[in-house]
Amino acid sequence: MAHGRFDNPVVAALAGVKDFFTKQKLEDELTDTVRADNKTCLITGANTGLGFGIAVEMAKRGAHVIMACRSQIPEAGEKVKTLSGSDKVEMIHLDLSKIESIHRFCNHLKENKIEVDITILNAGVALPKARMLDSGLEEMFMVNYFSNFIFLNLLLDKRIINPQDKKVYKPRIIFISSDSHQGSSNIDFEQFGKLNNYGVSQGISYYSYYKLVLNTLAMEFNRRINKPKVIAPIHVICPGPVHSNIIREAPFVLRKILGFIFSIVFRSPAVAAKPVVYMGISDAYENNTAKYLHMFNPKEMDPKVYLEEEGEKLWKYSFDLWKRLDDKAVDID
Repeated sequence: MAHGRFDNPVVAALAGVKDFFTKQKLEDELTDTVRADNKTCLITGANTGLGFGIAVEMAKRGAHVIMACRSQIPEAGEKVKTLSGSDKVEMIHLDLSKIESIHRFCNHLKENKIEVDITILNAGVALPKARMLDSGLEEMFMVNYFSNFIFLNLLLDKRIINPQDKKVYKPRIIFISSDSHQGSSNIDFEQFGKLNNYGVSQGISYYSYYKLVLNTLAMEFNRRINKPKVIAPIHVICPGPVHSNIIREAPFVLRKILGFIFSIVFRSPAVAAKPVVYMGISDAYENNTAKYLHMFNPKEMDPKVYLEEEGEKLWKYSFDLWKRLDDKAVDID
């Protein structure tokens, strides 16, 4: 049975205490001269939390920022403009819990001839109990994993991410993950895409488990795109513990306990965004691929993430599920 590293949300939150005191090896490399001028940066889940922090920092550094969100339009975009001092910010509705919304979003970019240079797959949810979607899928499975499979396939198929035509800058793809994926179970393909009822404890376990599944997907995309040479770098990053509103649906008492821990040792979204921005625009991540950062520290992911046979199997199961749900499914192969 699938399981993640933690089955207790308080223990999971306290695991971030060590991160708070960890030396950040590459932090000094993100200077004011590291810029994103003339680049278009797409960020999912950018209306709040980490995604909002990334949007502000990218806009400050000269990027044209596309905030892909399902709420707070246009208020969040106006706040990003104010905080960044840039007007090169736009918001486009995207609900990653709905396949049709993903199609509409990608069609809009295609129709408006928008190509994306930096794609940051940030959106995610942490739920206190299972929630069924109209598609028959559970929401955390859909938003935290499966929507990214669909979304990235469509962005590549429609040449919104267009590595073949780039002569100077290679489009870069960043998966936002969590180091809590370390130690999660092997992917349970027998239960893949099926509804598993869960409560708070198992919910936090599934959260880290789906991060392992997501990281495995990132490595499989990398194999399919960047062989024999790197044409669109794909990297994964854990921004560390972030003081965000991801716990907004937790039970009241638990929300208060976690909120207290968050306020003391978790980083603000503005601070947590910086290593993500660094990985997204630094020249150090231009001509290589499949790198992993835990905040500003390079390290390896869980060894299971790199297994080719697991990546191939995950791709097959994901594409077969997409085809069953959507007659507009496409495969970049």
